[in-house]
Amino acid sequence: MTPERYAKIMQVLSKRQPTLTVLMDQVNKPHNLSAIIRTCDAVGVLEAHAVAPKGGKLAEFEGHTFEATSGSAHKWVTVNRHQDAAQAVRDLQAQGVQVLATHLSQRSVDYRDADYTRPTCVLLGAEKWGVGDEAADAADGNIIIPMFGMVQSLNVSVAAATILFEAQRQRLAAGMYDTPQLTPQALTDRAFEWAYPDLAPAYRERGEAYPALDEHGQIIA
Repeated sequence: MTPERYAKIMQVLSKRQPTLTVLMDQVNKPHNLSAIIRTCDAVGVLEAHAVAPKGGKLAEFEGHTFEATSGSAHKWVTVNRHQDAAQAVRDLQAQGVQVLATHLSQRSVDYRDADYTRPTCVLLGAEKWGVGDEAADAADGNIIIPMFGMVQSLNVSVAAATILFEAQRQRLAAGMYDTPQLTPQALTDRAFEWAYPDLAPAYRERGEAYPALDEHGQIIA
């Protein structure tokens, strides 16, 4: 761990937005999954959520299978797995998070009209069939990206980027990137996990606190 590397880790973590996330409902194309995670990293999302496609697995978030597409962003954005999108929506809502589904319905509004300074999860659907009706109905709101072409849908990763950068714009204007949004303990814990990914699992398995790091990212004996 070099001082420069540790300084970069701390700089990035100081901008992370734990109250902004995405839920991917059976997004099944690996390059789209990876592209969404890459965008999450770019706007400061700390953790994402995903429901695996029916009969599929989310192994693409493990190892480096799609590193070329994600730009190694999978190392910096934790992906939490869920069995059912509607239940995941309810679980997030129970934590005080508003869920906004990308879904066309009678209550859909322009994605720019939503308030992303609130704790927010953007719910994204599979490439062919979109967000499931049960999850879309359970969401706090439905949002759409206005389009004026012959094709009335965007690639899911493009839609995710469009919405997430609007969230970033609103949060920048509100000063939410100016001060760390993570608690001091959460920030130092995540810094150790990022700085020492090979050591962190052993501490978690033993139920031990991570060792302290000095200002250069070195473990304090």
